[in-house]
Amino acid sequence: MNITGLNEIRKAFLDFFESKDHLVQKSFSLVPQNDKSLLLIGAGMAPLKPYFTGEIEPPQKRMTTCQRCIRTGDIDNVGYTSRHATYFEMLGNFSFGDYFKEESLVWGWEFITEILGLPIDRLWATVYLTDDEAYDIWKDVIKIPEEKIVRLGKEDNFWEKGTGPCGPCSEIYYDRGQAYGCGSDTCKPGCECDRFIEFWNHVFTQFNKDEDGVYHNLKNPNIDTGMGLERIACVMQDVESIFDIDTIQTLLGAVLKKADKSYGESKAVMTSAKIITDHVRAITFMVLDGIMPNNEGRGYVLRKILRRAYRHGKLLNIGGSFLNELVDVVIDINQEAYPELVGKKDYIKKVILLEENRFQQTIDQGLDILKGYMDDLEGKVLSGQDAFKLYDTYGFPLDLTKEILKESGYQVDEASFEQAMKDQRQRARDARGSGGSAWEKSVLSEIDKENTPFKGYENLSLETEILGIVVENALESDLYEGQKGDLILKETPCYPEGGGQVGDLGKLISLSGSEFIIEGTTKGIKDLIVHHGYLKKGILSLSENVVVHVDEKRRLASARNHTATHILHRVLKDFLGDHVEQKGSLVDPHKLRFDFSHFEAIPYDVLDKIESKVNDYLLQAHPVLTQYMSIAEAKEKGATALFGEKYGSEVRVVSVEDVSMELCGGTHVNNSAQIGLFKITSESGIAAGVRRIEAITGEGVYQYLKTLDDKVKNIGHLVKGSFEDVESKVSHLTEEVKSLSKEIEKMKAKAASNVLDTLLENALVMGDIHLVTGSLKDIEPNYLRDLADKVSNKLKPSVVLLASVMAGKIHFIAMVDELCVKKGLNAGKLIKQVTQITGGGGGGRPNMAQGSGSDVSKLQEALESVKKNIEDL
Repeated sequence: MNITGLNEIRKAFLDFFESKDHLVQKSFSLVPQNDKSLLLIGAGMAPLKPYFTGEIEPPQKRMTTCQRCIRTGDIDNVGYTSRHATYFEMLGNFSFGDYFKEESLVWGWEFITEILGLPIDRLWATVYLTDDEAYDIWKDVIKIPEEKIVRLGKEDNFWEKGTGPCGPCSEIYYDRGQAYGCGSDTCKPGCECDRFIEFWNHVFTQFNKDEDGVYHNLKNPNIDTGMGLERIACVMQDVESIFDIDTIQTLLGAVLKKADKSYGESKAVMTSAKIITDHVRAITFMVLDGIMPNNEGRGYVLRKILRRAYRHGKLLNIGGSFLNELVDVVIDINQEAYPELVGKKDYIKKVILLEENRFQQTIDQGLDILKGYMDDLEGKVLSGQDAFKLYDTYGFPLDLTKEILKESGYQVDEASFEQAMKDQRQRARDARGSGGSAWEKSVLSEIDKENTPFKGYENLSLETEILGIVVENALESDLYEGQKGDLILKETPCYPEGGGQVGDLGKLISLSGSEFIIEGTTKGIKDLIVHHGYLKKGILSLSENVVVHVDEKRRLASARNHTATHILHRVLKDFLGDHVEQKGSLVDPHKLRFDFSHFEAIPYDVLDKIESKVNDYLLQAHPVLTQYMSIAEAKEKGATALFGEKYGSEVRVVSVEDVSMELCGGTHVNNSAQIGLFKITSESGIAAGVRRIEAITGEGVYQYLKTLDDKVKNIGHLVKGSFEDVESKVSHLTEEVKSLSKEIEKMKAKAASNVLDTLLENALVMGDIHLVTGSLKDIEPNYLRDLADKVSNKLKPSVVLLASVMAGKIHFIAMVDELCVKKGLNAGKLIKQVTQITGGGGGGRPNMAQGSGSDVSKLQEALESVKKNIEDL
């Protein structure tokens, strides 16, 4: 078969393993779900870890995926080497306790030789040193010559990540020919030369490594294979670099065209063009998966990649914002495999355009700040802390800082910059949480129960059985009065925190009268529902029957807010556009919080209309219906799914009749009228392109109105008015305050004018320079500045230094006109001088600076020091 195109290879791979009874799964999101050990998905098996550990039952024991991945560990090599990339796709087939080595290797061989048609004489295999089983499969079953089966050590052919599942590997290599080799007759896989390319790794997870380093055989060994799509495309298209394969070459050509450059024009041009090509692929898919540029976590990674690409565009003299335009090409070459790109096209481009524009402003702002740092330098080296602040706070790249400093004969302390970077990375790791080992198991895995059926949709009280008691992360048979612990039940009416909704509270009572207070409900591994709390009285034991009671008032309040959130989501789309997409939510008994994609603040009048429309739907009393159906049927009916979530074959669909339809596992009211009223309490921006609305419903609105009513009555009492005329009373007082403020301003201006005359009369003439100093009382800094400005305009050339003492603190302002600056006088240095004497600080430009001091007794000495400066000059 003549399969060479990247898109063709991807489809052929998935089709082949589907024919081998594998479930074809779409690529998981680049954002790890419920996995603190990862920032971004960087391997094909990463989203499947819960299936390998047994924490979650896989939808099928055979699966195959083409997983989108992001890796930034070698980002500095991207564009400089032929194979490094931040974004790539990984083909993989997986077995969770089903088939093992023989099927994996035989099917792999069948795919590459019969489907892709790779020449057998170019193919080699490697196995782990002691893995005779894999060696014999290659030799006796697949029948490749023994001299083409290479045994390699643990570093090359054994996969493990700390403790947990691990095992030997078998890798398939392609021989590019002697022209790429080292010339040795013994050259083979494992050699450091470029002759042999490893393109498909078959991992046999057959052991479990314990904390003592002992390997135990797994009862159900697994298969995990990974083949880089771009790498196998290089082999099939007989090209050396991933930038030369069909789809990426198309994008690279678009970059060069935008830069008005030719392919191969120079090494520098090609390096920048390749970096842009790789990075624009990465940022397109990161934004598709809901990542927004910011200064933390994966948002920081996105921002870094995007700005790095933008910077290289400027090195190629590409004008204006251009990355968002290249998104069109990325979507065009990927839409066959990822049709969702088309629907999100405008959204992706808008996010990227906003960040490009923001970075251009950052460059302008950073230049001003850097120049300020350079003006204050006493030597020729900028501190690493200042360079890091430019980088971390303002997004100013280090290479740009170095380039600008170099032009003026300066340099940066890179060692302290790297230390600051190291400290920041540690803070980021700490912020991510301990996450633990990627394979760490919870004590809950020892409980012989696969899941906890949730019965809370129908019941708020339920008799059930205790199946597990956990105290301080250890399984116990009993829980005693006063002890805190976690309970696992046979089934439960308590809703576990999830989908934005908080978990239920309540109590649990045994038949013997023991009482356990439920302080929270969450979901653990294997879909076990965990009840957190403490035993108020008595003793609880395993296998004991108990009755669980949910806090009904709290549950109903949460349900009102949850249903209102669905309605709000629908109304936001109606008023703002279909680009509105949920980015997060919180539903608790007191309020609802809804985060969504939108690029600007919502005007008050539009917000008012949104609130009004939601209330219309509540008063229309729409039934709220719940159905279970296949994911395909739900999509066909137009149900909204939470972006980035993975759903099973059957889903729960919650419909507010004729209003909204969403996939949701939360609890809801039966009719929109049960919500009562809806009131938006705030609207704000929380990240670039993400807005947040907070609102209240039901009793929350009543309490809000009652508080508002009390405040209006209190204001009426203060202004001696009734509820009916309080507004006019406050308006009258406001006008009166404005009038009095104007009178005060006039009086201050008159006083300042009198001071101005005194200052001018007392000016000292030193050579051809006018020196004006003055110590004033209770003049606010803004008036002090106006006064100095007026003095400076009246006398030329002049040096003006004024001080105002207010509440025991000294405020300074210095102004030095252009002629005096040329003579060597500097307002910033004068301010540093006087504030140092008076125990304060400050600074500014050569022509204007300001600061403050705390030691009033040294004020006169400080003013006299300025006179000494001019005398010395």
